[in-house]
Amino acid sequence: MARTPSTMLELGTQAPDFALLEPASGNVVAREDFSGKPLLVAFICNHCPYVILIREAFAQLAREYQERGVAIVAINANDVENYPDDSPEKMVEEVQQHGYTFPYLFDETQAVAKAYQAACTPDLYLFDADHKLFYRGQFDDARPSNGVTASGSDLRHALDRLLDNMYPPDEQKASLGCNIKWKAGNEPDYYGH
Repeated sequence: MARTPSTMLELGTQAPDFALLEPASGNVVAREDFSGKPLLVAFICNHCPYVILIREAFAQLAREYQERGVAIVAINANDVENYPDDSPEKMVEEVQQHGYTFPYLFDETQAVAKAYQAACTPDLYLFDADHKLFYRGQFDDARPSNGVTASGSDLRHALDRLLDNMYPPDEQKASLGCNIKWKAGNEPDYYGH
């Protein structure tokens, strides 16, 4: 597991389009399905210790903010051939076991992860109602073995500011997690920078 920081895409960036399969329902979910709503896009997976650490708190945060009108999707872009714990079948189990109330999508080609310049799991992108990037960065300061309890404090702060029509938070710390497991030869040019 390589500790990898997020690339910190420029604020104001338009959310790249996506139309991906949701294994739990068999439906295709697209960015345009959430037009006019704030949108949180989270690149996660099943096996990463950084995601495992926050998943219960993330599921709770998602339930709270979905009630307040925020659309939330999670995307798994890992190479499932080499990381079978992240397979679509295992994604369905993950949704059921952890009570995810948001679509958990499979980016089989990894093209969507590249479009977002996603680098790690978890990698979080919060867009306003026009789908312009408002926040990108960490969930909070919790990391495996640092003893900090996952609360989502950084992301909650950004969500609250967005919903209160305030400016983006001045301080946005890069997320840190396992690198996305790129398929051989598919590593993006920004990877590891």
